[in-house]
Amino acid sequence: MAIAAGNSFVTRDKLNVGAQTFDIHRLELLEKKISCHLAKLPFSLRILLENLLRCEDGRFVHPDDIKFLANWTPGAAEKEIAFMPARVLLQDFTGVPAVVDLATMREAIKRMGGNARLINPLFPAELVIDHSVQVDSFGSANAFGLNAELEFQRNIERYAFLRWGQTAFQNFKVVPPDTGICHQVNLEYLARVVCAMPSGSRVEAYPDSVVGTDSHTTMVNALGVFGWGVGGIEAEAAMLGQPSSMLIPDVVGFRLHGKLREGATATDLVLTVTEMLRKKGVVGKFVEFCGTGLSSLSVPDRATIANMAPEYGATMGFFPVDAETLAYLQFTARGAEQIALVEAYCKEQMLFRTDDMADPVFSDKLELDLGTVEPTVAGPKRPQDRVSLRNAKSSFTKVVEGTPDKHVAVRNNGDSFDLSSGAVVIAAITSCTNTSNPSLMLGAGLLAKKAVERGLHVKPWVKTSLAPGSKVVTDYLDASGLTKYLEKLNFHLVGYGCTTCIGNSGPLPEPIGAAIKDNNLIAVAVLSGNRNFEGRIHPLVRANYLASPPLVVAYALAGRMDMDLTTESLGSDSAGKPVYLRDIWPTPQEIESTVRDSVTSEMYRKEYANVFEGDAHWKSMPVPEGDLYRWDPQSTYIKQPPFFENMPKTPAALADIHSARVLAILGDSVTTDHISPAGSIPVDSPAGKYLIANGVKPHEFNSYGARRGNHEVMMRGTFANIRLRNQLAPGTEGCWTLFLPGNEKMTIYDAAVKYREGGVALVVLAGKEYGSGSSRDWAAKGTRLLGVRAVIAESYERIHRSNLVGMGVLPLEFRAGENRETLGLTGQEVFEIEGVASLSPKKAIGVRAQSSDGATKTFSVIARVDTPEEVSYYHHGGILQYVLRQML
Repeated sequence: MAIAAGNSFVTRDKLNVGAQTFDIHRLELLEKKISCHLAKLPFSLRILLENLLRCEDGRFVHPDDIKFLANWTPGAAEKEIAFMPARVLLQDFTGVPAVVDLATMREAIKRMGGNARLINPLFPAELVIDHSVQVDSFGSANAFGLNAELEFQRNIERYAFLRWGQTAFQNFKVVPPDTGICHQVNLEYLARVVCAMPSGSRVEAYPDSVVGTDSHTTMVNALGVFGWGVGGIEAEAAMLGQPSSMLIPDVVGFRLHGKLREGATATDLVLTVTEMLRKKGVVGKFVEFCGTGLSSLSVPDRATIANMAPEYGATMGFFPVDAETLAYLQFTARGAEQIALVEAYCKEQMLFRTDDMADPVFSDKLELDLGTVEPTVAGPKRPQDRVSLRNAKSSFTKVVEGTPDKHVAVRNNGDSFDLSSGAVVIAAITSCTNTSNPSLMLGAGLLAKKAVERGLHVKPWVKTSLAPGSKVVTDYLDASGLTKYLEKLNFHLVGYGCTTCIGNSGPLPEPIGAAIKDNNLIAVAVLSGNRNFEGRIHPLVRANYLASPPLVVAYALAGRMDMDLTTESLGSDSAGKPVYLRDIWPTPQEIESTVRDSVTSEMYRKEYANVFEGDAHWKSMPVPEGDLYRWDPQSTYIKQPPFFENMPKTPAALADIHSARVLAILGDSVTTDHISPAGSIPVDSPAGKYLIANGVKPHEFNSYGARRGNHEVMMRGTFANIRLRNQLAPGTEGCWTLFLPGNEKMTIYDAAVKYREGGVALVVLAGKEYGSGSSRDWAAKGTRLLGVRAVIAESYERIHRSNLVGMGVLPLEFRAGENRETLGLTGQEVFEIEGVASLSPKKAIGVRAQSSDGATKTFSVIARVDTPEEVSYYHHGGILQYVLRQML
């Protein structure tokens, strides 16, 4: 982003790097000007401070904002500031609806008398297609080709739309499918660390920063890049030049010292960190890692930790730039001039960390001796539920306690076996969290090699898959000679994308799926991902465990979760001798040697040289032309949404909410997966019935995620997760509710339609951590389209709360110590929500709930519209409506 007009503190200066000269805003000059001590400021806040200096414009950023942040101390008063990212990162599930919205905004602004070309990204927006490939085929050399072919067949309409977007919008690039996962591509190629942006005759240098339409955007924090995940709505506004309004957060320092012991991996470390930080409570805070232990962690190790910031609840998991950062940039074939700029800029700007530096002053601190980390899994339903490997068996035994001990005879693919609860039916090496880490991936390959050499085999009921986040992984597995051993254990390449981690695990073999469903077995998935919420990985799999890639292979060999891998054998060798996990676990020296011999800079250079070009499928697609998209009324993938229909140039006055009914009562930790599922579309669901009515056969349904460009599908899928438990309709699971009054049982969508026809506003009541999980804008968009005007919850996940405001849905929060139960709310009441007409940030709002017998309960809630800017968004009916009106 260009340096703004302001320069109140006269910090604009020159930086010479080699033969080049850059314009910068020098933090040292600010320090002298206002007598602050920036060395005490956390590194993450120093980057934010530079952002304010550079973007000072008198409208969004004022001199007082800069002074306040420069003199920040723990416990300082709340302060709202405006942050402008350098770029936006998108993946296709969230990126397609974002481009749909931009295309719709072009239509709307033209209709209102404006210039359609004003709707255009103002700085780099890069979309990586990674969420659409599904594991339909596995366990064969043809799996990758077959899955890629099916992916194109299912998604050609979406992909042609994205190709149109790439030509119609400036500053918008698309990394085609079957290339990698957005966060790994960001880490290995897209991230600049320091941006160099031409501006007339000058070149401006400033820290790289990014907002992404995926919560795991934080993975790039490992490189010292400032950024996090936001909803697609906020990302669209950022692309159009709207800064992100935020409160200066607390910064929790996490000091690391020592080094990981033999047998412990970066995955074990991140699951330990996640557990610690969840217990600490860091929602809405920055976590900044510090201490001498950082020097023993590679950038891929750090990336594994930074990736899971959403799982431990933080806005960021930040690692400052240091010598290891520079080494990684060189290793991944970044240009010499770029690396020189990163080093010179960060050292000049007090953004370069060394071991001998004193720690900054933090709001709070934690500490971990890396040597205490032990082999670990997390599950069966939440990433923070860490279980040491030695206790995994006893922990899982509690999961199946009280269930019938059924053993079902199954025949599949020529094999006969008994299936029972505890069977590992999915073992997936998946997700950028771990596949970005050569040590982990080669560690899995070495374990596979030793297992094969000892005569071990994967159990026949296990669906195996290998889905790296980058083609570089395939290159170094091939170079190491380990691919063949993984394939002998059926870990064949199935695709380059998120696959199992986001629920694209594909169907289980029919006899196995039938045995699980018909006998209510508790089946297990083990995956090297970052999320394991119930119902996410596969509809038939109720227990999901996160584990390192080597442990994924080990559990595929074991075939069961109720085994102690630390003491029980995985099988016997050809001589009948038992083989234990410790016998085949690779040593640190073996892993280090294999990484050194097999992974080269040339691999990164080769794979990313033509990263935007795509394969023959991509290049041969017909691409629509023109500034305005030609909507196909027959399309079931891409439809023009109604968000801007009949929108006046001036927003109506805010108003209280009257005579509202409850659509759903939801418990604690209801995720965006529950609200807006991304997996398969059931035939008998409202979305399935819609597709069938429009001529789509069930085998062509694709997934909810792939249909996010069609609001008709998505609003029917809202609150339709098969594991959702709506307490307003007790005893049900899935998309059910009661239509009030009368208690008529029907789907949530059908009830919402009837309420809309009757002009009835709707509310949702919820527990703690409402909207946790992925940053799914459709969890808010669908809520809005169903007619929900407000949500009243005990607490919110950061991104979903922001998304609700961005869609004009009012997030309200029960006061501390109060909830639906303590207030005696049944959901049968009629609600009056008063005080909205004069809304202000975090205002106390009055609620009256009247039951059918006339009894009234009155209580107060807090409007979680946290900043004046968010009040404006809500007043306009949403952030996009606000931005559109600013352009007229």
